[in-house]
Amino acid sequence: MRASLRALSGAIAMSAAATTAVPAFADGDVNVYSYRQPYLIEPLLEAFTSETGIKANVIFASKGLGERIAAEGRNSSADVLLTVDIGRLDGAKQLGISQPVESETVNANVPAEFRDPEGHWIGLTNRARVIYSSKERVDQDSITYEELADPKWKGRLCTRSGQHVYTIGLVASMIAHHGEEKTEEWLTAVRDNLARKPAGNDRAQVKGIFAGECDIALGNTYYMGLMQTNEKEPEQQEWAESVRILFPNTDGRGSHVNLAGVVLIKDAPNKENAVKLIEFLSSEQAQKIYAETNHEYPVKPGVDVSERVESWGEIKKDPLPLAEIASHRKAASEMVDRIGFDEGPAS
Repeated sequence: MRASLRALSGAIAMSAAATTAVPAFADGDVNVYSYRQPYLIEPLLEAFTSETGIKANVIFASKGLGERIAAEGRNSSADVLLTVDIGRLDGAKQLGISQPVESETVNANVPAEFRDPEGHWIGLTNRARVIYSSKERVDQDSITYEELADPKWKGRLCTRSGQHVYTIGLVASMIAHHGEEKTEEWLTAVRDNLARKPAGNDRAQVKGIFAGECDIALGNTYYMGLMQTNEKEPEQQEWAESVRILFPNTDGRGSHVNLAGVVLIKDAPNKENAVKLIEFLSSEQAQKIYAETNHEYPVKPGVDVSERVESWGEIKKDPLPLAEIASHRKAASEMVDRIGFDEGPAS
């Protein structure tokens, strides 16, 4: 049975018709609210339905789903929330819309550092925050996050907004390792090494390297796979070919990794089916689909990455629990604003 996918734009202002189209109490259903685009999760939900007979109904939005679920309260049809970034996962917990996942299967499949200590969110895949470097203009084959503050990179670094969840996650990890004072010194120096004001998504940073606007850039690993396999926009394959991936801090603590994960909604009308879905998503079968389709790193030990991801090089993951990093997100966000990171280099 094919999972029904309903891609809806907007957030809280989604149409009432679309909302009522999701059956809240139908037997054999599970209702998925997703920040992840439908095409990324469709293969997983098709496999889940094929294995269990449970139909997955999906509402997609780029923002506002957590707030929508909170506003709907007990009237919400949502069973699970699929999202990316530890910030959004922890944010769902802070909104009070989650409940603990009680499953020995999930606990066995997902290492503790990728689960909320109280069970309110479950990590499903990793993506690393890495350095894209120009094949033509950068000779070195190793780097650290700390090195991004080195004056040798002045005018050579590109990145997206400091307030984007991916950047906040990295800054929060630096605070966890070095404290706020040293991290602010580091972030200020990184700001002054920027080639331009932060703008665009991770792919735009690779385009900037291709165009010669910068030599290195911060980005997530899976964007490399998306560019390399983009047949509809072959120019992105050219961008990808112009860079190599450097995994920061390989000789030390390892590279910062973030999560795509899932939350069990507090008032889930189909809780039993929701738990079955979460268990399936943590299984070896689903983790392999994630690895092949989305160019991500499985969290379940023993599941291999795809050949494409393996070709980028070996990753050493920072073992710091994501829950600890999440606790520094507020300080990271305030720091980004305090130093005017998104204004670009100081004059």
